[in-house]
Amino acid sequence: MNKTIAEITVVPLGTGSTSLSQYVADVENVLKKYSDLKTKLTPMSTVVEGDLDRILEAVREMHETPFKKGAKRVSTRLSIDDRRDKEASMDAKIESVKSKQ
Repeated sequence: MNKTIAEITVVPLGTGSTSLSQYVADVENVLKKYSDLKTKLTPMSTVVEGDLDRILEAVREMHETPFKKGAKRVSTRLSIDDRRDKEASMDAKIESVKSKQ
């Protein structure tokens, strides 16, 4: 099975605060329900690896979460790397770069 790698950034707007960490924590908690997806939280986004349909399902739920917490507007950025010529993973992509340094 081919794995898709996606980078997701969910930004709630209209929250009345510049702090977003609680919203990020709430969005990360959504991902716990998707145990078949491998996830990695970074300082600016979350990277997810797995089946494309499951990733898109998770992104939809992630996007809705800040609204449920009172955000008036949500901006979600999604970048998808869907490679079908060979097996791909987050770790393999990083190792490929490191091997060339």
